[in-house]
Amino acid sequence: MPSLFEKDGYRFFFYSNEHRPIHVHVRRGGGEAVFDMEDRVELRESQRLKVQELARAEELAHEHRKLIIQKWHEYLD
Repeated sequence: MPSLFEKDGYRFFFYSNEHRPIHVHVRRGGGEAVFDMEDRVELRESQRLKVQELARAEELAHEHRKLIIQKWHEYLD
């Protein structure tokens, strides 16, 4: 499970057997979200994250979109 980065208690990562579209998993505490990253940052699903936690996760995904896509290609292509 390649970890990409951590910030403000959020951990962004992939699973080693991921599939397209390009996406990233985000965990904070007991919650998790998945964001599609290919065309734009778009929430795919979330569990047990508060609205403000989800908003911060999305903000971080936007800020680090280029890094996430770069790492996807390094690990998974």
